[in-house]
Amino acid sequence: MRLGRIGAVLIACLPAASLAATAVSPPLAPEHIGIEKLPHRSAHWAYLLDVSWSNYIDERVYVYDGDAGRLLGMMDLGYYGNFAESPDGKTSALAATYWSRGGHGTRTEVVEWYDNETLKPRGELVLPAKRAQVGAITPFNLAYSADGKFLYSTNLTPASSVSVIDIAKNSVTTEIDTDGCVQAIPSAPHRFSAICENGRLLTVSVDETGHEASRSVSDAFFDVDKDPVFVQSVQTPVGATFVSFLGDVHAVDLTGDRPTFAPIWSLVSASERGHWRPGGQEMLAFNAPLNRLYVLMHRGGDGSHKEAGNEVWVFDTVTHKRLSRWPINVTQHGGGIALLATRDAQPLLYVATDRSALLVLDARSGRVLHTEAKLGQSLWYMQNPS
Repeated sequence: MRLGRIGAVLIACLPAASLAATAVSPPLAPEHIGIEKLPHRSAHWAYLLDVSWSNYIDERVYVYDGDAGRLLGMMDLGYYGNFAESPDGKTSALAATYWSRGGHGTRTEVVEWYDNETLKPRGELVLPAKRAQVGAITPFNLAYSADGKFLYSTNLTPASSVSVIDIAKNSVTTEIDTDGCVQAIPSAPHRFSAICENGRLLTVSVDETGHEASRSVSDAFFDVDKDPVFVQSVQTPVGATFVSFLGDVHAVDLTGDRPTFAPIWSLVSASERGHWRPGGQEMLAFNAPLNRLYVLMHRGGDGSHKEAGNEVWVFDTVTHKRLSRWPINVTQHGGGIALLATRDAQPLLYVATDRSALLVLDARSGRVLHTEAKLGQSLWYMQNPS
């Protein structure tokens, strides 16, 4: 009898519970999609270029706040894209390839202009189908002139050239044959240098209309057979700095009509030479206020120049002394493949790894401030906002 009463109570309760469950809830407020402006930029922001081996046609540029340790936004980069920010910091240029059928079909090369406050595209320019598809491992495949009037885009068919783009007219003014030399390292006012396969630098001056005005070729500044330099140089206030496979540092001054070269110095001691080597995809970073050069280093032999680094070595570029060796926790994060130092007097150092991790360090002490276990597929290249 007790069970019967309990059963009756439960049955009696069911209609009320059922009615409560089917009661109509108030409608949800509609959501409206919009575009917000980025907050005032910090010297510690960075552009992180996700150029993935696993998904070439869907690459991205992330905007990351190194102080807060958070992602602020992103821009589409297409297939094998290159990136450059205008000297005034208001616009980003992204040069990419698009295929009509995703990964195949009709090829279209385009420069897309993005507004840096909203990360919204605001225009484009279709380029000749010859842009160098070499990945964004250096800032000099796509670069603004020093005054922001022109944009230089590197071509490779395999013949090498540079397309000069007039920003105001949104048009290609000319294509300059670079005679087997690649990249466009800008210098003032309308001049760029390209590194040549024979160890020299080609320097081209451009007139106010965007056409070639003059050119010169330097003496060889490294031996391509005995110790070639990485094409991934780092920009300095007066030019660029290259390192060789064995760890020699070649600083180039591009302030004059012809390049001048500082005396060569070494990252390694006599006993370390040939055993400790630079490596990675973007193995150098430079901070001008502190005169600091940061280099990804690893133990390796001939042919190991693309291997990830397990240490960051820090050098004073005035005294040429090694100041620190900062180990990377390879077991936890992977090996370092790319570096970026912010430009201020209290800089951060960004380290991207071969496991898609991102480490943000105090660039004076090496202390790890933030980590991201996964940020994109493979951050090969990073760049400061202006």
